[in-house]
Amino acid sequence: MSNPAFRPPPAEIPPEVRAEWWDPFADHLAHERRYSPHTVRNYRQAFADFHRWLSEPAVNLWERGLGALTARDMRDFVIEAQRRFDRRTLHNHVSGLRSFFRHWMRQGKLSRDPFLGVPLPKREKRLPQFLTEEQMRALLAAPEKLRTEGKLDAHSAWRDRLAMELLYGGGLRVSELAGLTHAAIDPQGGVARVLGKGRKERLCPLGRVALEVLRKFRAEFTPAAGPGSPVLVNRDGRPTSVREVQQMLKRHLAAAGLPPDLTPHKLRHSYATHLLNAGADLRLVQELLGHAQLSTTQVYTHVSMARLREVHAKAHPRA
Repeated sequence: MSNPAFRPPPAEIPPEVRAEWWDPFADHLAHERRYSPHTVRNYRQAFADFHRWLSEPAVNLWERGLGALTARDMRDFVIEAQRRFDRRTLHNHVSGLRSFFRHWMRQGKLSRDPFLGVPLPKREKRLPQFLTEEQMRALLAAPEKLRTEGKLDAHSAWRDRLAMELLYGGGLRVSELAGLTHAAIDPQGGVARVLGKGRKERLCPLGRVALEVLRKFRAEFTPAAGPGSPVLVNRDGRPTSVREVQQMLKRHLAAAGLPPDLTPHKLRHSYATHLLNAGADLRLVQELLGHAQLSTTQVYTHVSMARLREVHAKAHPRA
C-alpha cells in the first residue's frame, strides 16, 4: 500500500550516467519536444529514481545494462515503487521512463521497451478542487481588503488582483501568466494569445472585468510598459515570477478565509467548472483550456454532475 504523504529524497544521477543517458534525452525533451522545464524536471526525477533502484545491491540490474531489462524486472520495479509513491506519481514516472526508452530505441541504442505490457495500478479517481463562485468573489476582493487595511500597497494590490482575474477570467496556467506580455493581448478583441504546453498557441478570451483591471494597472502603475513588456511586474519593475504568484495567492486565500493549500491551478479548475455549470459546450472548454485530449477536460463534467446532484438532493422534495 503506497503512502501518498511520503516523498523519498530526490535521487542523484552519477555524472557518467548523466552524460551518456540523461543529458541527450533531456536536450531532446527541451528542444525537439519543447517540453516545459517542469516536465523535464519530473522526467529527470523519474530517471534518477529508476537508476537508484537498478543500482541497489539487492537488485543489481544496472550492470547488466538497460538493454537486458525484462518485463519481469519492470514488474518488480512497479511493485517496489508503490511503497514509495502514490499511484498518480507512479504513473507519471513510468510515462517518463517509457518516453526515455522510446527515444533511445529511435536512436538505435536500445532495441525494446521493457515496460511494454507491464500493468500499473489503477489511478485514484480524484476530482479537481475548485472554488465556488461566492468563494471566487471573496478571493478577488482580498487584495483591496488588504490595501484598505494598510497591509498591502496599491501597486501590489492591483497587480495581485490582475493576476487572479487573468488566471480565473482567462483560464491561464500560472506559467502562461508569468510569461504574458502586452503584445500578446488584444484589448479590442478581448483575448490573449498564449503559448501553452508543447509550445502550442491558443486564444484565451479574458473577460470584461480582467480587461478593466489590466487597463487600470497599466495606466496607473506601468505607463511606460511597451508591447514586449511583461504584464505582471513588481514594484521594482522586475517581472513577477511563478513562485511569487504562488506566494501571493496564499496571502489572499488567508485574507479571504479560504483553504491555504489551494494553488493557482485551482483557479483554472474553477474557470472550467463554472463554464460547464453555466452550460458551456465541453469541446469549447477543451479548446479554451488548450487540452490535447477531450478526456482531460471531461473530468470537469464529473465535478459539474457532483454539484448538480448536491443541488438536487437539497432542493428536490423526492430526493
